[in-house]
Amino acid sequence: MVMVMVEKKKLLFLLLLFNFHFTLRVLALSPDGLSLLSLKSAVDQSPDTSVFSDWNENDSTPCGWSGISCMNVSGDSRVVGIALSGKNLHGYIPSELGSLVYLRRLNLHNNNLYGSIPEQLFNATSLHSLFLYSNNLSGSFPPSICNIPRLQNLDLSNNSLAGPVPDELRNCKQLQRLILARNQFDGEIPSGVWSGMDNLVQLDLSSNDFSGSIPEDLGELKTLSGTLNLSFNHLSGKIPKTLGDLPVTVSFDLRSNNLSGSIPQTGSFANQGPTAFLNNPELCGFPLQKSCENSERGSPGNPDSKPSYITPRKGLSAGLIILISAADAAGVAFIGLVIVYVYWRRKDSSNGCSCTSKRKFGGNQKDNLCNFPCMNGNDKNEESEMEEPENSERSREEGGLVAVDKGFTFELDELLRASAYVLGKSGLGIVYKVVLGNGIPVAVRRLGEGGEQRYKEFAAEVQAIGRVKHPNIVKLRAYYWAPDEKLLISDFISNGNLASALRGKNGQPSSSLSWSTRLRITKGTARGLAYLHECSPRKFVHGDIKPSNILLDNDFHPHISDFGLNRLISITGNNPSSSGGLIGGAFSYLKSVQTDRTNNYCAPEARAPGGRPTQKWDVYSFGVMVLELLTGKSPELSPNTSTSLEIPDLVRWVRKGFEEAKPLSDLVDPALLQEVHAKKEVLAVFHVALACTESDPEVRPRMKTVSESFDRIGS
Repeated sequence: MVMVMVEKKKLLFLLLLFNFHFTLRVLALSPDGLSLLSLKSAVDQSPDTSVFSDWNENDSTPCGWSGISCMNVSGDSRVVGIALSGKNLHGYIPSELGSLVYLRRLNLHNNNLYGSIPEQLFNATSLHSLFLYSNNLSGSFPPSICNIPRLQNLDLSNNSLAGPVPDELRNCKQLQRLILARNQFDGEIPSGVWSGMDNLVQLDLSSNDFSGSIPEDLGELKTLSGTLNLSFNHLSGKIPKTLGDLPVTVSFDLRSNNLSGSIPQTGSFANQGPTAFLNNPELCGFPLQKSCENSERGSPGNPDSKPSYITPRKGLSAGLIILISAADAAGVAFIGLVIVYVYWRRKDSSNGCSCTSKRKFGGNQKDNLCNFPCMNGNDKNEESEMEEPENSERSREEGGLVAVDKGFTFELDELLRASAYVLGKSGLGIVYKVVLGNGIPVAVRRLGEGGEQRYKEFAAEVQAIGRVKHPNIVKLRAYYWAPDEKLLISDFISNGNLASALRGKNGQPSSSLSWSTRLRITKGTARGLAYLHECSPRKFVHGDIKPSNILLDNDFHPHISDFGLNRLISITGNNPSSSGGLIGGAFSYLKSVQTDRTNNYCAPEARAPGGRPTQKWDVYSFGVMVLELLTGKSPELSPNTSTSLEIPDLVRWVRKGFEEAKPLSDLVDPALLQEVHAKKEVLAVFHVALACTESDPEVRPRMKTVSESFDRIGS
């Protein structure tokens, strides 16, 4: 019996010793670690067991745990970031996370979290980025969320949150991004809260159940960029004119509401397309193809509407009344004809744009501005007239050189005798540098030998390309047509292309481009592309905007090349690099200098087979190129090597950086870090580039708007 008692005491002692040792081990974990363990407990067993596999309660600090980032504060390591997005977590958000007083970023998006957002979470007063989108969260918008003094990014989209958005939103004065799309919020959009949000750059309230009118003080969001998205709600009433006070870079998305009345025509409204206002049956006016006169005339609710007939005064005969009516009708018809005639005369005399420069063949070129929309004048240069049609027909029969520009006076024999060098080869043909007898270099592109039955079609395409005259677009000067050879002769731009300037001759990073140079290249390319879209004879789509197609002169002014060539290649109907012919036989040292790569400058919708190129494709590709100018990172992968300077999904990388509120120094090209004075300009260009690379083509701005936005930066 005594032995049994002794054994029991030993066992009890061992248990107490174990519990004491265990308690010491747990107490060794920092308070931040204990708070994080509540998240582990709140989440059901995840299919991905590795999510919390290293969250060990025996650790002294959680700073080595997956998804946790820390910072040294007064000698202690404190948790500043939680990043567990896309981990398929199923559970709720524990209130204990609010005790992480130094927590700055909470990223739990793209999981299966449910329940409401706990009010205690907002005791974490250092939070500046809260990303909870794409979960199953319910409940209302927490009013105390704006008690967080430094909150900059709030994305609660794609959940099941409901109820009104409270007026306490006015306390979120530091907000830069507010995204509440795809929830069930209802009631009116709060008014009187927006004028104090001096830093807001993104606002998305789409796909909810908001009703009532659009608040007028939304027009006071002077820092807004990208898209003001209020689509797919139940908003009613007139569109406030104050929205026209928003920056011109802002695109509106007011689709699928119950808005009525005429669309204002002031300020930013002038830059909107019809898509912005679709599916509002009672809305009228430009840019919709619905006249407000037809909507208002005879409307029962319009006190100013009057009957369209006139009651005859007593004493007038029926014949006289008919005669007067006929005269009135004839007069109105005559005035209408005059108005139409004047309209078409003005339309014919101006094609949408005006450039201030004339470019003589072989002369220096300046990066002059072009105006949008079309200014006075028909944009013709005396020294840049098109060749007469009969000369073109004669060249078809004889196989001669056709000057698209009268400044080009050289003959084919002189072209063939000139010194020539291979510049490169691609699917769009072989390109040679040819130095003519007077020392002027030209670029000669060989298209191939097919398509002899489609001369008129080919000539029409070349003539259209030749009519494009802009200081930031490579000028076509002449072409050669023969059954066994097709050549295009254009200006030679002397300083290589933007890809080489950014990546160096051997693909290595180049630090030679200052911020002012990069901004000049960005502005010039935007102007040229806007001209192609808005003002060229066929409103051209380039279809392949990327740094290798942006040529640079000695002053680093950009020149867009290779537009319109895909159509010409399809007409010639064969591979231009596979056949012999006139020029191919003359240069036997031809080598392929380019390999096929995945084009990561393409817009998402351009990657689907069978898609027809659109101007919004160009906008996206241009945006990717600008991001490359800003970051120094290329979306193209080298065929043999891969470095940290190559990021295939550059757009996603930059968006994630802004989403996580990373320092600008983490995103921008290190070569630009010394140019501190340019920080505001760099940020402004980032915002425009991100607007260009929106995944939805409908919300991307037009190049005209983009160009105007850039012209205001650094000017």
